[in-house]
Amino acid sequence: MPYAITLHLLAAVIWVGGMFLAYVCLRPVAASILEPPQRLRLWAALFGRFFRWVWACVLVLIITGHWMIALYGGFAAVGLHVHLMLVSGYLMMALFAHLYFAPFRRLQQAVDGADWPGAGQQLNQIRRIVGINLVLGLLTVANAVGGRLLYG
Repeated sequence: MPYAITLHLLAAVIWVGGMFLAYVCLRPVAASILEPPQRLRLWAALFGRFFRWVWACVLVLIITGHWMIALYGGFAAVGLHVHLMLVSGYLMMALFAHLYFAPFRRLQQAVDGADWPGAGQQLNQIRRIVGINLVLGLLTVANAVGGRLLYG
């Protein structure tokens, strides 16, 4: 059990922390000091690197989450907070998969083709999805920490 929860927490911290850094810290700074071509190249390269980590985190979260549910006796034995965590986690994963296979791929193509307006449109879609996932991620972390106290 200690291995499962440790890996689970590390994967969640990497994913949610990365979104927080990108959305809250890097986005406003990049917008204020970089011209669109440089900014869009930065985001395409940054996401390319970060999203590889997110895929690894998704895999670890699925495996360790279900591992811990099994160790606690299955879905019937775990509390409401675990079910909520599972729903929010899978929703986050679905949003990420859409982000990766649609706007991120189009962002890469637009940047490679120097289509800066098109790249900007894709970056705006990514920003919205990351914003939603960041809120979901923070709520999921809060539920993980305090949900047992609230829901038993």
